[in-house]
Amino acid sequence: MENQNRSDSYRVNWSTVKAEWPLWILMAGFLFAGMLVYPHLPAQVPGHWNIHGEIDAYYPRWFGAFFEPLLAIGLYLLMLFMPLIDPRRDNYARFTGAYTFMRWLLVLFLGILWVVTVTVALGYPVNVALAVKAAVAVLLIVIGNFMGQFRHNYFVGIKNPWTLANEEVWYRTHRMAARIWVLGGLLCLAMSFFQTPWAAYVYLGSVLIMVIMPTIYSYLMFVKLK
Repeated sequence: MENQNRSDSYRVNWSTVKAEWPLWILMAGFLFAGMLVYPHLPAQVPGHWNIHGEIDAYYPRWFGAFFEPLLAIGLYLLMLFMPLIDPRRDNYARFTGAYTFMRWLLVLFLGILWVVTVTVALGYPVNVALAVKAAVAVLLIVIGNFMGQFRHNYFVGIKNPWTLANEEVWYRTHRMAARIWVLGGLLCLAMSFFQTPWAAYVYLGSVLIMVIMPTIYSYLMFVKLK
């Protein structure tokens, strides 16, 4: 049984890398595009926007050209190799498809943010508030859609003392949180199209509920099962 578990456990090899070759081309394309756009960027590029879509921070030109592409590559590699040292490494084989999709989703999300940043820096009119809030909302919806597939581990998912201590609590919490995240993400997506203070408060309130409700639920479920 032990040998069987080890043969089914998470691993990184040439087959893993080869299967994700489009993603490697995409990440290399971001870097190459950064090199092309770098000479055309101003000395200071927008680096952060507040909830109202107003620029409140600027960064050097190299930051705008390369930060998000390099961050995407770094986080992708982290997601690729961190499970190798996870004490629950064998469980990754039970949600390989969802975990692989999460790597793709993260790279695509950061790529969208990079395109928005560079487009604004080059002087093109972009509704940043709409683009970023909508992208985050879609990210939450997709994560919620796959969250119920996550199995007990120490790297991805809702990790708190109660979910990590009890695998049944983990399972039930993620099943419940999946619905909350999809519904909350849909509400956030709807609010993205309204540039008003009340819509911003509803957006932020939805995100807080998506964080707080699963935490409270996991504690109550842990006490109940205990």
